[in-house]
Amino acid sequence: MALGRKACKVGYSKGMDNNDVLLEATTALIPPLLTGIDVLAHAGRHMHPPNIPQLIEELTPYRAPLKEGIQVFEATDWPEHLQGFADQVSKSAALAMQSFNDFLSASNQSNPTMAAYRAMGYNTKATEAIYPVANMLPPVSRYFLNPQQRQDQALLDRLTSADHQREHVGVMHADNASHQRGGFSMYVPEYYNHEKVPLVVALHGGSGHGRSFLWTWLRTARSKNVIVISPSSKEATWSLMGPDIDSQNLHAMVAYAREHWNIDEQRILMTGMSDGGTFTYVSGLQENSPFTHLAPSSASFHPMLTEVADKNRLQGLPMYIMHGALDWMFPVDMARSARDSFSTTGARVEYREIADLSHTYPIEENPRIIDWLMA
Repeated sequence: MALGRKACKVGYSKGMDNNDVLLEATTALIPPLLTGIDVLAHAGRHMHPPNIPQLIEELTPYRAPLKEGIQVFEATDWPEHLQGFADQVSKSAALAMQSFNDFLSASNQSNPTMAAYRAMGYNTKATEAIYPVANMLPPVSRYFLNPQQRQDQALLDRLTSADHQREHVGVMHADNASHQRGGFSMYVPEYYNHEKVPLVVALHGGSGHGRSFLWTWLRTARSKNVIVISPSSKEATWSLMGPDIDSQNLHAMVAYAREHWNIDEQRILMTGMSDGGTFTYVSGLQENSPFTHLAPSSASFHPMLTEVADKNRLQGLPMYIMHGALDWMFPVDMARSARDSFSTTGARVEYREIADLSHTYPIEENPRIIDWLMA
């Protein structure tokens, strides 16, 4: 599988230290942009249909500072050697502004919930666009770490000294543009140095895409030295009905990771959201599954899953089941039933019922999942 990579190779510091105009433009936009992306992500995490009017009210004050920052930044004449930097920032800011505009107008749409979910897609693209700037600006680099590790000087030093342009590290894509199916996106920490590391394969929800879902895991992977593969299903969602056309593809991705990086064979996790969580059950319980741990989130469940699963596979299998008490698509009783059924069959179940979670992915669980995976 050939991996393609797009990264901004322009150095930020060259010529900037004594140029007050460029520094002023940067500081006018970067802080409100990062704040804007963050509050939009917070809204996405707390998306629950009855909450949308409140989320709109909470988001509204953050749009104006971003708009003002964009105006200052776009009015600045950027020298040629910083044009790559300026282009990445401008692209991210425009996408974040589109996310704000669409979310704040969601109440005027025929289906406010779906409009709000679509708005979040622009914020994910804004996040992807600003990431190449992380190796140029320390505040952006810290943004892409778990909050509790943003002051970890040893980690910051490792990131600063890493060669971000060497092959097989950073964000990569294999046949996984937004219009493609069946490929994957992945992230390898830039400071990876051939040490043995865990592998996480993270499955998107129905109608989702691996290129977008990668960003639910990047902070934790970057903070904890974990490799993440985020595949795209071959069809619009995973093979939950009819022939399984996805599992062998996932197995090939695990084999590819083993071939190119030093993967900890005892820590290969499959996780997923919604349909991706359900497929984590369907595929991860197969006898030939390469995954050592399973962590479904907001998944559907039917007792038949335990009846058809390989009994030897279930014995002692570590499972981390997450579900929101507010889930409007798959009621939380499904997760409770899964917990009880798998515990009875001999699996080692960690169960997390999250009081304020609706049908969205709880990014804040990722550090706990990795601690559980490493235990």
